[in-house]
Amino acid sequence: MDKQLEPLFTPWKIGNVEIKNRIVLCPMGGTSLFGWMEPHHFDKDAADFFMDLAKNNVGLIIPGIAPLRNLMGNAWLYKANGAFKKLKKYMEEFHKTGAKLFVQLTAGFGRSFSIPNNMVPMLKNKALAAVVKPIFDVQRLCASPSPLPSRWAEGVMCRELKVKEIKQMVQAFAKTAKKCKEAGVDGVEIHAVHEGYLIDQFTTEYTNNRTDEYGGSFENRYRFPVEIVRAIKEACGEDYPVSLRYSVVSKTKGFCEGALPGEKFKEIGRDMKESEKVAKYLQDAGYDMLDADNGTYDAWYWAHPPMYMPLNCNLEDVAHIRKFVDIPVVCAGRMEPYTAANAIKNGEIDAMGVARQFLVDSHWVTKLIENRVEDIKPCICCHNACLTMSHYKGIANGCAMADSIHMSRCALNPKTMDGGKYDYKPAKVKKNIAIVGGGIGGMEAAMVLTDRGHKVTIFEKTDKLGGVFIAASAPSFKGKDRMLIEWYRRQMKLMNIDIKFNYEVKDISILDNFDEVIVATGATARKLRVNGAENCIDAVDYLNGAKVGDNVVVIGGGLSGCEIAYDLFLKGKKPVIIETRNDLMIANNLSLANTSYLRDFFKTNKVPVYLESGCTEIGKGYVTIKTKTGEEKQIKADNVIVSIGYNPAPIAKENKRVHIIGDAYSVGNLRTVIWRAWDIATKM
Repeated sequence: MDKQLEPLFTPWKIGNVEIKNRIVLCPMGGTSLFGWMEPHHFDKDAADFFMDLAKNNVGLIIPGIAPLRNLMGNAWLYKANGAFKKLKKYMEEFHKTGAKLFVQLTAGFGRSFSIPNNMVPMLKNKALAAVVKPIFDVQRLCASPSPLPSRWAEGVMCRELKVKEIKQMVQAFAKTAKKCKEAGVDGVEIHAVHEGYLIDQFTTEYTNNRTDEYGGSFENRYRFPVEIVRAIKEACGEDYPVSLRYSVVSKTKGFCEGALPGEKFKEIGRDMKESEKVAKYLQDAGYDMLDADNGTYDAWYWAHPPMYMPLNCNLEDVAHIRKFVDIPVVCAGRMEPYTAANAIKNGEIDAMGVARQFLVDSHWVTKLIENRVEDIKPCICCHNACLTMSHYKGIANGCAMADSIHMSRCALNPKTMDGGKYDYKPAKVKKNIAIVGGGIGGMEAAMVLTDRGHKVTIFEKTDKLGGVFIAASAPSFKGKDRMLIEWYRRQMKLMNIDIKFNYEVKDISILDNFDEVIVATGATARKLRVNGAENCIDAVDYLNGAKVGDNVVVIGGGLSGCEIAYDLFLKGKKPVIIETRNDLMIANNLSLANTSYLRDFFKTNKVPVYLESGCTEIGKGYVTIKTKTGEEKQIKADNVIVSIGYNPAPIAKENKRVHIIGDAYSVGNLRTVIWRAWDIATKM
């Protein structure tokens, strides 16, 4: 192990509980030991996932939020005796690894509940809500400190919680924590004065308009979390550790509007001055640790940073708040091991919080210890499988129900939390298999096939592996993408996979000597059909280095077009986005954590965006568009970049011998590319 990393592997304490190292698995929705949306039960998939992490040198594991009451159905968690009985038996085995485990308990979501679009009518129609209430009580799930606008469903107000309901939850926290203690769980974490969830909504003035004992003054706004920790200590004893998930600063400018890194703005949530007081106040109330970052659902990209956010984006604020408390403080948010180790060494924080990197590579801590950093598969912060809750104009949450139920999967690692679906065995018949295309899909299939015992040959028409992902990884903010390409290239060498470079396969018949063929030839860009379109630059050509002037019109406001506009702005250019639909980045399962950053960035930096507008002509130095009002408008343009999508480009049709994967099969993202590769490779 690199000597600089040694501070990460020193023991520390939360109350009287000693943790063997400073690496903390932060909680992720979908990884609860009691299930996620299903009725409370002991979740074997989550338990197996955590046991694997514990055996691979994680110091403290905090599973994803366990709601006090079922999301589907209304049963209280503390009444799930069967689940706690299994948990007790599990903890006996878990502790043999030397790791510790805290269960995170949540009061709920309030206005931040990411209501699926098909359930919005249940919020608007009381009669319909009453019919489905025994199964899915949306009114309860969205209940907030005050009548508040939903973060997700436009035009919907969430009802106010009654004092009786608050008191019930306080007691439920205590009863559930006692059950956890009796099951051998090392501590509990309260969710949370954090990220704009329900309890946090009580604490911030812009979401708490109450006039009773839970609103108004500082003490009243923070009464709910204080009552929770005191009730738990009374039920479990003063020595039983209680951590608090905590957002240092809200980073929020308004409802559905966050503040960008480095931006000067007026905070409407918790600012740093208040946070200094809050941290000490909550410590004195009885909390034994702060598990900290920043943000709210209105500024979601602070708590769930996409690739556009800086590395270690919350460290400065968390390190500052550490000065005001005597309890340990964990920092999360794109944390890097070397930076974290140095911060721990200097007493700025007590431990490093990491979440989604564990979904990609559950053994990364062991690899760190073994000085195998280059073998760690990097998380690229895409949120394409772990946090697919999407939102755009007219759609509350476009996430597929299957994804809502099975959150915390991984685009880059299909085996994560998959219930055994992608477990595979050595092939009964070893085959000679050709793969046409050395992009991510081709390489992923090659790895699985080789691991199963097949002989694989990749035919790549260029002199590099990576395919279109090379271009996609070109912007400055895609450093982790570039690391991922290098990781794949290294695996190809380690696995001795045969690669034929500069070998373009145009006719599948030349591969007749192979038992089976996988086609991973990608897609071709769609062309704009207007006068002057021949003078446009394709998105991939721009990403591959095509030069542009200062004034650049980007036609297409999907994710690729928006990322190109963002890249242009960072380079000092003046981008303009033209999009035919009524919002940017309209795509189900494209995380709001990612899209809200780009939307906020364009708004804050006054990047012109023309929605419901189409390009009618491209001339020399200008673009003519027709706006949604029917007006024709001419926009100055030194260059025009077209990003209006792709069409699959397979070189053969699929049959029993020929299999098509990646964008050649269906244009999507890394998740669709990699999961399809596994679907095929595990069955050949």
